Amino acid sequence: LVNQLPEANLILLRHLFGVLHQIEQNSGVNQMNAFNLALCIAPNMLWLPSPTGPEEESRSTKKVALLVQFLIENSGEIFGGDITALF
Repeated sequence: LVNQLPEANLILLRHLFGVLHQIEQNSGVNQMNAFNLALCIAPNMLWLPSPTGPEEESRSTKKVALLVQFLIENSGEIFGGDITALF
């Protein structure tokens, strides 16, 4: 799916997850592991197209957080092993 994105979107995601991966690599110092990063960033990445109740929003946020966590933890395989070379 990632390879089907427009090039500009793919570049943005590579850089974003490159930064998040770098932060996660230093979680021993900064306490920001992939789970914590995902909880912080997920609500800003994807959201439901129409307003819903708090329960549905909570379920949706949890699903997005799991996706973001997976993308952070597997960013090298998903976006290319040279993701840290972007910086």
